[in-house]
Amino acid sequence: MAVEAQSKPMITRQSSWNTLRQVFAPIGQILVFIVGSAVILGLIVVLLGLVLSRVMEQPNMLNGVFLLLPIVIVDGLVLGFLYATIALGYTMVYGVLEFINFAHGEIFMVGAFVAGGLALFLASNGLLAAIPPLLFVLIAVLLGMAVSGTLAMSIERVAYRPLRNAPRLVPLISAIGVSLVLQDLVRLIAGPRRFYLAFPDLGLNQRYQLFQVARAGGGNLNVTIDSKSLILIVTALVMLIGLNYLVNATKLGKAIRAVAQDRPTASLMGINVNLIIALTFLIGGALGGAAGVLFGIRYSTINPYVGFLYGLKAFTAAVLGGIGNITGAMVGGIVLGFLEAFVAGYLSLFTRGHFGGADYASMAAFLILVGILIFRPSGLLGEAVAQKV
Repeated sequence: MAVEAQSKPMITRQSSWNTLRQVFAPIGQILVFIVGSAVILGLIVVLLGLVLSRVMEQPNMLNGVFLLLPIVIVDGLVLGFLYATIALGYTMVYGVLEFINFAHGEIFMVGAFVAGGLALFLASNGLLAAIPPLLFVLIAVLLGMAVSGTLAMSIERVAYRPLRNAPRLVPLISAIGVSLVLQDLVRLIAGPRRFYLAFPDLGLNQRYQLFQVARAGGGNLNVTIDSKSLILIVTALVMLIGLNYLVNATKLGKAIRAVAQDRPTASLMGINVNLIIALTFLIGGALGGAAGVLFGIRYSTINPYVGFLYGLKAFTAAVLGGIGNITGAMVGGIVLGFLEAFVAGYLSLFTRGHFGGADYASMAAFLILVGILIFRPSGLLGEAVAQKV
């Protein structure tokens, strides 16, 4: 009895340690990929700058490369965390059903419109200025999560559940149809006056200096980050930790993993498979809604079609990281964000302005998707999957 009494606290401590490791270890992996991506891509552009400055006889090109580098890294980090937050919703649903919910981009867009509508409502009634900016962000994120999560769960019940045993192409077509319906529905509700919905001033215009870079001709370049980007990054990390805790340390998480592994056996063990799948859509939709709110606050202007391109890029990020893998979605988003930021920042410099870098950043993202599907379909973190839709 004494041995049993001593072993229980030990088992509890080991269980707590394993839970902490499962919840927080992905943060370390993400930091490794952030530093690794920045270093590798930074070395590539420096080498390119060195070669091209001699070939094109542009001695100042290398100085331009070094001046742009910290700004591009900060931009890539912010863009990467945005893609990562959207990709979490894709990977949640795919991890359970092996089904790509192409309507997730529109669920993300709905979250952005919920935040925009809330901000305009409060501003028109003179209440927005009385609310602390961070409190508004918290309210908007919770409201966006509630609306988008409920919407995703309703879509699953109406458009996906009846097709669960149909050939894989059928629910995929249904998802594309739902995506188009949501776009036009939001456009109808917003009307022509709110097609481009601009957020009012939320009082989040502060910029924080990270460090200074000395210019070759004298003076310093201040590298800064704005408060909206900081909120996006912190919220994305909180979402990752919360999702890891939910999946690895709760009964609901165990049920989700059981359904993802073997639905018939999970059903025989007493798990309500339909309920777990519905809750998975609720969680994935809520994550998409939160990402939409943060996007709207960060970029200030949205439209009913904004979810299409960002949704596709987030899907690319999920595939890049290893779709079905939560940490992989974050890693894929960050790597994709860095790649896009480097293309957008340096292509114009290296081609002497003949090609605008921002115009080709999306092309780079989809070329990466094609390359991954050809050479490493399991993604960076190697999540093995049996089939892809």
